[in-house]
Formats: sequence, C-alpha cells, structure tokens
Amino acid sequence: MANTYTFPQNFYWGSATSAPQSEGTISGDGKGKSLWDGWFALEPGKFHNGIGPNKTSTFYENYRTDIDFLKKTGHNSFRPSISWSRLIPKGYGEVNPEAIIFYRDVFERLIAQGVEPIVNLYHFDMPWCLQEIGGFENRQVVEYYAQYAKTCFELFGDIVKRWFTFNEPIVPVEAGYLYQFHYPNRVDPKAACRVGYYTQLASSRAIEEYRKLGQNGKIGIVLNLTPTYARSSNRADIQAAEIADVFFNKAFLDPAVKGVFPDELVKILAKHNVLPEYTADELAVIKENTVDFLGVNYYQPRRVKARENLPNPEAPFFPEYYFDTYDMPGKVMNPHRGWEIYPKGIYDLAINIRDNYGNIEWMISENGMGVEGEEKFIVDGVVQDDYRIEFYENHLAYLHQAIEEGSFCIGYHVWTFIDCWSWTNAYKNRYGLVALDLKTQQKTIKKSGHWFKKVSEQNGF
Repeated sequence: MANTYTFPQNFYWGSATSAPQSEGTISGDGKGKSLWDGWFALEPGKFHNGIGPNKTSTFYENYRTDIDFLKKTGHNSFRPSISWSRLIPKGYGEVNPEAIIFYRDVFERLIAQGVEPIVNLYHFDMPWCLQEIGGFENRQVVEYYAQYAKTCFELFGDIVKRWFTFNEPIVPVEAGYLYQFHYPNRVDPKAACRVGYYTQLASSRAIEEYRKLGQNGKIGIVLNLTPTYARSSNRADIQAAEIADVFFNKAFLDPAVKGVFPDELVKILAKHNVLPEYTADELAVIKENTVDFLGVNYYQPRRVKARENLPNPEAPFFPEYYFDTYDMPGKVMNPHRGWEIYPKGIYDLAINIRDNYGNIEWMISENGMGVEGEEKFIVDGVVQDDYRIEFYENHLAYLHQAIEEGSFCIGYHVWTFIDCWSWTNAYKNRYGLVALDLKTQQKTIKKSGHWFKKVSEQNGF
C-alpha cells in the first residue's frame, strides 16, 4: 500500500516565475531596458534559436487569463517578481505609471482568486542604465536598489504581505563575473566578490527600508542551496566539501539569516587578495537586518573531492582552487538538463536549516525538472509528464519527512507555472505545469498540472 503524505495546515502550494522570463515587452508599455534586453541587442547569437527576452510567455498582455490557470492548477500562492526596469525605467528617478497599474491589478486579481502573492524584487534583471555604470560593482547602485524596494513597499505593501529581496543572488556573481554564462561575461574574481558583497548589502538595506514602514508583513531572500557531499570520508575530501559549502551556500545563507559572513570565507578571500572593501557601518546594516523567512530553490546536489592537481598560482582565483567536482558513478540524471536528480537533498537542506539556522521559517521556493521536446509526450492534446510527477512526489516525500522531524517548512513552490523563457536557453527545456505553444500562444494544462491541483486540494498525496 502506498504511503500517504499530509502537510501542515495553511501550507503554501504554488509556483514561481519571474518578470524577465514571463512578461515580455510590447510597444508603449513604458518599460526600460534590462540587462537581458541590452545583452540580446549586443549578442543575439548567444540565445537559443535567437529568441530574446522581448517574446517570453506574454504574461504582461495575457495575465488576466493566465491567472485563471493558477486556480485550475490548484495554486493558493504564487511567486512572481517585479521588473525593476519596468517600474523605474532608468533604475532610479521617474516611476512608470503603466507598471503601477499592471502590478497592482496582478496582485489584486491573485488575491481575488484566493492566491497569495509572494513577491520577489529582483530576478537577475539589473536595469541596463545601471549595468552600464557597473551594476552591483557600484556602491551607488545599492542605494538605487534600496529606493526601488522602498517604492515597491509603498505602492503595493498594503496588499502584498510576503516579500523576497533577491532570487538566487549568487547566480549573477558566478555567471557574470566568473563562469561567463550571463552578461557581462567577465572573468574577474575581485569584481565577483564585490558584486556578491554589495548584493548582500542591498538585500539588507531593502529589509531595513521595509521595517521602517511597519507594514506588518514578512521579508526574506531566495537562495539556491546545493547540499554538498564529499566523495569519501577521507579528510581531504571532507575539507573540500566544507569549503565548497562555504562558497556556494554559506556565503549568502549566513549573512541573510545570522547577519555575519563565514569566517572561513573571509580568510580565503583575504588570502587570495579578492576581499571587497567594506565599512563597519555596512556590516552593522547586514547584522541588524536579517530575514524573517527563507526561500530555498533546490534542483541538484553538489559532489566534490580533493583536488587531483595543484592549482596554477598565476591563474585567476576561483572557488575550485580548493576542490574538484566529483562525477559519482551511478547517479540518477535528468539527461535534458544535465543535472543530477537527488530527492534526499531536500531533506538534508531542511535538517541543516533546522539545526544550524535557528529553525527559521522557510519554504521551497523552486523545485522542478526541465525537459526538452515535451511535444513527444502529448496524448490527446495533453503532455503526459509522468516523469515530472514522479520527480515532485519523490522530493515531497523527503520534505514531508523533514517536516515530521521538526523542520519549519511552510510551503512548496514548483518551477514553473507556464513554460517560460529561460535566459540563453530560451525555450529549450520546459518546466511548466502549463504547456505553451510558441506558434499559437495556446496554453494547455499538462498532466502534472492536474496532479498538482489534487495535491493542493488534499494538502498532500
């Protein structure tokens, strides 16, 4: 007989998307250029099939009918993001009145449908005007962001009661300044560390502004946490895993929840002469403005081993100075995305948050499976994505176990709602509960979307 999993009362069931991946751009909407618009104009060849951020899944035009799909797929909550460059086209100064009307209507329609908006302020989409002056390399941009956040709270804080400051803040650091898969595509570890530090400071400043307004809500941050596993119990392997964990998890998790950066991280960055400049006042802002709750995006684990070879001392500094990736034999893979599928990782993250981060209130803010060529699974007009349902069930079983053992998890959001544009991959891999036909713009609920509705209605499976 199959196990039955029942989740806590008032558990959040829903999905996440982002403004740059779903809204699109239409003539006269008043939106300013974001980093993605600017990069696509410069290098369209870097985007899969030449599809840029202007197309996406047309949420800006079709949000009224799209929101109906939220109810049809069982959502009681939804995490969209606000586009900084739509609301404040230059990143500072004048506010776009069309954007105020749009976002206000979106949030009010969600609430009218019984769907709580949990709103994210920043999802990799720096306004292009600010990217041209360095983005988060520039201390002034921290204050522009804090002002943008305050504007959002003032405009929408009467109806939005849960906010996130950033989604996956480590990604622009890695992707833009180390590994070259997002603009500005630089290899500059010192800049990477500065961007990371100022991003954390910006998050803390937004929290500071939110608390000044006394709006009786909660504010947090979304981190993509990757539980780190050593190849073996050998001391060198374990040390490699500990250092990888410091770089890719604790670097934002510790200051966000505890208000301080890990000592080990500071020592390593100082040793390699990439420690950013900082002031005592800035550290005090970070210390005093920790999150109320945490969003966790979980997709895959990280497996590492001790270095096989000594690093080149003349090469730019990378975290991999201290470890190598371990390709574990026999791991289960999603062949479309090239990522390991390891459901127990969600349990290990939950227990770590319980034991080492004060059992803070948290939620799974993204979990999902991208698959290429889903049209081959269509039967009678519906994508039969049993593989996605199995993925969710396996992860939810481990999440349920962690909750039973005392982890304070309040919700589970999948990525994503409607198949959306995904950065340079465009529409290569599909993640949605709802399928999008790019030619006709027709939207159809997948088998997983019908399954998700039942899970939400039953508060379990």
